Amino acid sequence: MKLLTLAAACAAVATLSAAPAFADQPVVAKLAQPVAQTVKFIAGGSVFVCDGDTCVARTPTSQTLATDSCKVIASKVGAVTSFAGEKAISDARLATCNTAALAHAGGPQVANK
Repeated sequence: MKLLTLAAACAAVATLSAAPAFADQPVVAKLAQPVAQTVKFIAGGSVFVCDGDTCVARTPTSQTLATDSCKVIASKVGAVTSFAGEKAISDARLATCNTAALAHAGGPQVANK
């Protein structure tokens, strides 16, 4: 019985210590317009920090690089021109993401140039 418990514990530790590759690379959203001041919010289980025309999630989860996360960004700070981590989302998903920017429509956090 102790051997089975030890084996299960070792398997759990091995599973938890095998960090997924996406955790090593931040997720970055480039914005069409820069934010006027630093903005922080949670999307896809990660904290995004937006400064200038870039929003970064330094510790992404498996849900961070998703269209829903991109929609949150677009609704908070405006249109997103690219959204990438280990890979970039497709142009079609980016267009879907930016439908949320219509609701934002140049709110007070975006600097107008």
